Amino acid sequence: MKYAAAGLMLLALSACSTAKIELADFVPPQPTASAAAFTEMDARPSATVGSNPMQVAATGAASNAAVAGAADMTRPAKGHVDAKLMTAALPYGDSDPHHFTGIAPGDYPVHGIDISKYQGDIDWPKLRAHDISFVYIKATEGGDHMDERFQDYWRSASRHGIPRGAYHFYYFCRSAAEQARWFIRNVPKDATSLPPVLDIEWNPDSPSCRKRPSAAAIRRDIRTYVQIVERHFGKRPVIYTTPDFFRDNQLAGAFPRNEFWLRSVAGHPDKVYPDANNWRFWQYTGTGLVPGIRGKTDIDAFSGSVAEWQDWLKTNKVRID
Repeated sequence: MKYAAAGLMLLALSACSTAKIELADFVPPQPTASAAAFTEMDARPSATVGSNPMQVAATGAASNAAVAGAADMTRPAKGHVDAKLMTAALPYGDSDPHHFTGIAPGDYPVHGIDISKYQGDIDWPKLRAHDISFVYIKATEGGDHMDERFQDYWRSASRHGIPRGAYHFYYFCRSAAEQARWFIRNVPKDATSLPPVLDIEWNPDSPSCRKRPSAAAIRRDIRTYVQIVERHFGKRPVIYTTPDFFRDNQLAGAFPRNEFWLRSVAGHPDKVYPDANNWRFWQYTGTGLVPGIRGKTDIDAFSGSVAEWQDWLKTNKVRID
């Protein structure tokens, strides 16, 4: 993902917040990876994953609810903003913040992150202490690449009681079936983890694949991939994507059985994706500043209340420590 240079900014926590973020928790943005180390991360204006996708469980989510100014807040309906929600402050920092109008990320009580090797060494105890309620970790890309930090992050998240899941970055020059098998080969079959994620988006800067399949071919490949992965893991994959890819490939209504994780860093998903009625996660920044991670990272919000988050975890048989 492309990094935008910007100054460090700390957003004020609401008065009812139980979490305290110190200036020392944030560090200046780190330089981007070199062109020689190009992957999908460099193709996006963000720091890690490409799906929505895609938090600690009860204690972490409860603190986030306090930050948001509501102990059990439901997702605002389309076109309606409850005035009391508009006082909510974003619980984490951002080196290049967008000033959202209407429904904002801070209006949701449950937040998590998605990460890859570019996040480097992570202070997991600090991450959990600051109410990160879930983490999605890049596992694989294409049919032969595995993120070298995946296994370490996977074990560490579990050891520190943070619900975690894995995502695959799709490559248009390999078949869907081959990529599904590669993901299955490298991701542990853990029945207590979050549902797997397919990250699929245009990657025009790829040095090795400039293929751009038709919308019909894209939808066919997505269907093939999610069916294979669901059969293996027993959980329906979440589909992460971006506004242009969602629009170009007519994804609205195409996968009613799968939830979406939507990237939208300058507007609420209901505005940016007016036809996406089954989104579950909102990736609202790629320049977030989270205690425990040096430099920038993606931050995501779950689409519902704390109670809905806990119900979603139970429905997907995710372990809550």
